[in-house]
Amino acid sequence: MRYIPSTDHDRDAMLQAIGATSVEALFATVPESMRLRRPLRIPPALAEADLVRLVQGLAGQNADAESWSSFLGAGCYNHFSPAVIHHLVSRGEFLTAYTPYQPEISQGTLQALYEYQTLVCLLTGMDVSNASMYEGASATAEAILMAHRITGRRGVAVARSIHPEYRQVAQTYANQAGLRIAEIPVGESGTVEPAQAASAVSEETACLVVQYPNFFGGIEELEALAETAHRAGALFIVCVAEPVALGLLRSPGECGADIVTGEGQGLGTGMNYGGPALGFFATRERHVRHLPGRLVGETVDQEGRTGYVLTLATREQHIRREKATSNICTSQSLIALMATIYLASLGPRGLAELARRNLLMADFARRQLGKVAGVEPRFTGATFNEFVLRMKRPPARVLAQLRKKRILGGLDLGRFYPEYADCLLVCVTEQHRREEIEALTAALGGVR
Repeated sequence: MRYIPSTDHDRDAMLQAIGATSVEALFATVPESMRLRRPLRIPPALAEADLVRLVQGLAGQNADAESWSSFLGAGCYNHFSPAVIHHLVSRGEFLTAYTPYQPEISQGTLQALYEYQTLVCLLTGMDVSNASMYEGASATAEAILMAHRITGRRGVAVARSIHPEYRQVAQTYANQAGLRIAEIPVGESGTVEPAQAASAVSEETACLVVQYPNFFGGIEELEALAETAHRAGALFIVCVAEPVALGLLRSPGECGADIVTGEGQGLGTGMNYGGPALGFFATRERHVRHLPGRLVGETVDQEGRTGYVLTLATREQHIRREKATSNICTSQSLIALMATIYLASLGPRGLAELARRNLLMADFARRQLGKVAGVEPRFTGATFNEFVLRMKRPPARVLAQLRKKRILGGLDLGRFYPEYADCLLVCVTEQHRREEIEALTAALGGVR
């Protein structure tokens, strides 16, 4: 978007239109101590061509997955985005109002969201999906609130192997709703032990929440955990931060999940320096009236033609406040469309092949890095495309030395888990080449 400066005449006209005598008067409500009384410390104005060159130079200083070797994951994954995605999202059929209140002029958006919901149901093994949410963390927190509404209980059992930032968001939501969260520890396999989960679930528990694959890349025993939750009358919630894994793993729905939430960033949107993201949310049909957000449905008009409408919209703007299930205001329509195109273009076979490629590359990396002196796997269980390495040298020092070689070697787990302060979380996807993994292995072996 081009920057068009306003002239003194423009500013005077705007002030006159709003009834302010000056810019000072406009900001009179700002305390004097908070106002800047000197000019901004910025360089002189540049010609447009010079400004473009300056900004391009600044942008070129960014480190990204193209110019560096990045083995970071932890909820944001480097997957390839096919060119068809960016080609199709700019078509006129989808360039309608972001909120499809008028279905007669929003059929492109509504049909895309309907297809998105269908694909999320196929991916998760659930009956019904909403039209998307903001991102995985708040979607998971909303699922906890939904379980509370359904069961009337206030206890929540959350696996410590869930993304730590997801747990922080859930705690914020729980504090406001008067819910009590109990954490379930991680076993030596890198997953939750069913016996530990059973001790954390009681008749006062609304839900048991786990991640699949979990934050460490481990594959939780969903069927056993679902049985534990259901035996106590609690709901079983599964959050998925890496949906590509579902191309290979059994779906949460097949394993007994009642609600499945997650992060759709890995479905063709790119990492984008951390955002925007896409939260997905699916559940059993019997719980559809408790679903937050929007639900797009298919119908026919008076002439029998297929049409798409908002079937459910359960926030207070649409229905009586006391019946609202959430204050979620909208859906991530554009990102949901990108995920729809991604999943439709790959298909079940393509997604399975992609997941298998991720698994094989990560397994190769884990074996190679495990040969480095002073490096060993921390957990014994199976993993998908992430794994944890225990280091004899301080992880922060290791990562600093790797950065000198333009390698982002992983995440220092001490940031979130004091008990794993000597560990790195390493992520490998289909985007990594064998040469990159070998270069990381060599660089890690040279760290002193």
